Amino acid sequence: MIIFESPISGASTRNVNAAQLQRFARRAQKLAEVQGEVDILIATNRRLRDLNRRFRRKNKPTDVLSFPRPSGGDIAISAQIAFDNAQRYGHSLSSELKILVLHGMLHLAGYDHESDNGRMARAEARLRSQLKLPASLIDRTHASGKSDLTKAIAAKRVKHSGTPPAAKRAARSKQ
Repeated sequence: MIIFESPISGASTRNVNAAQLQRFARRAQKLAEVQGEVDILIATNRRLRDLNRRFRRKNKPTDVLSFPRPSGGDIAISAQIAFDNAQRYGHSLSSELKILVLHGMLHLAGYDHESDNGRMARAEARLRSQLKLPASLIDRTHASGKSDLTKAIAAKRVKHSGTPPAAKRAARSKQ
């Protein structure tokens, strides 16, 4: 079952087809081999922060949390973070919610990207491809972390030197 929490500022879910998202969740559950009933809550940042603080001792909102049960489990998704990520990565809110549902399902299946040496990332990439989804959550988290750092370093160099390092190298090679 998918539950949309009451109005979520800035992240309208009216363009999200709940029945279509439910069908996707069932397919992702089957592909991830999660047995039992899975309930999905699409909620506010405040709700996700409360859950994250209570269960992970982290006082900040997060995009997705998973709570396994002996059979099935629960997934909580921040609508605001999903909305922001959809805008950042140039796809629909519906696609972003699907990415987060898949990620949560893999956690319910026992995967843990923080300690499994890439096993979850490989499974997520394979299933993302099967389900025709944009970049996986793990892939883009790793990529954006590196690219943001690289961008920050490059911006700092440009700010201090006035000329990008690549332009300086190109100018030197022409001399």
